[in-house]
Amino acid sequence: MFEKSTWIRLPRNVVVGHGVIDRVVDVVDDLHLQGRPLFVTSPTPKEVAADPIVAEFEAVGVDPAVVTVEEATFGAVEDVIETAEAADVSYLVGIGGGKAIDIAKMASHHLEMGFLSVPTAASHDGVISNRGSVPDGDTRHSVAAKPPLAVVADTEVLSQAPWELTTAGCADIISNYTAVMDWRLAKRLKDVEYSEYAAALSEMTAEILVDNADLIRPGLEESAWVVSKALMSSGVAMSIADSSRPASGAEHLFSHQLDRLAPDAALHGHQVGVGSIMTAYLHGGEDGIWHDIRDALNSIDAPTTAAELGIDDETVLEALTTCHEIRDRYTILGDGMNERAALEVATKTGVID
Repeated sequence: MFEKSTWIRLPRNVVVGHGVIDRVVDVVDDLHLQGRPLFVTSPTPKEVAADPIVAEFEAVGVDPAVVTVEEATFGAVEDVIETAEAADVSYLVGIGGGKAIDIAKMASHHLEMGFLSVPTAASHDGVISNRGSVPDGDTRHSVAAKPPLAVVADTEVLSQAPWELTTAGCADIISNYTAVMDWRLAKRLKDVEYSEYAAALSEMTAEILVDNADLIRPGLEESAWVVSKALMSSGVAMSIADSSRPASGAEHLFSHQLDRLAPDAALHGHQVGVGSIMTAYLHGGEDGIWHDIRDALNSIDAPTTAAELGIDDETVLEALTTCHEIRDRYTILGDGMNERAALEVATKTGVID
């Protein structure tokens, strides 16, 4: 008897485009959310987006509580939870980059409240996904949570974000190529649960950015449109799979290990982009798709070498040979690479000299 079932949680509304930051109140009304909201933001996004949104709410007689977070930590999540309970709020709104949105997401999950995502930078697919990521000492934890009830992504605001944040978001999406390769490999060799639909959607988002890399340019609002739609699709793929598998493979293990070995050296998206070049080589060899990944990253000014990441060659090799130990997730790295193999892949792909 067939007994398989699934429960897919997706945002009810996704509003993307020019000037849509003025429609947050309308989105809240459409969701029939009542009561006082808590805005979770960080210093720069507060000025750019949170303050104007507060004014929109005050104009309709709603007085939002606001908390500004400096760092993404579990302590910050606890502070938001305490503020929400003390202010007697009914729902949360994350306004900013990955830091504010992940904290709002994790706090709302604990509080069993809905939350809205209002990104001010297209830096990663966490703006819509059901995962939260927070550093803890020398490591980073990916925590299951619920996706936002709605996403409001203003392409004018996103296009004005620092260019390196946009290129990091692009690189994060492009790395979906190797994440899906690893997922399929794990399905074949370890019979892990696999969703063809989620894999295809994730792969398509990577193809969109690789095929349109020459159109992604600083300050261009149309670029923000392309990137934000790709980020949305990637986050939806994770929600469909109820796993980060569609967007996280060996390239993410590599990045997480770099975070331990060289904290704050480079942005997460840039690190996974470089990791994706090398893991794509491992999947396909000399003539594999790694050339296309590297060329696309070069086209959008994202790093493709250790030097461009600001990380020395020895650290890259150490990360490659040890990152398989981070979590029990089967990837192309298997039970680990030896130093000679790591040196070969990093040299062949030009990641190190």
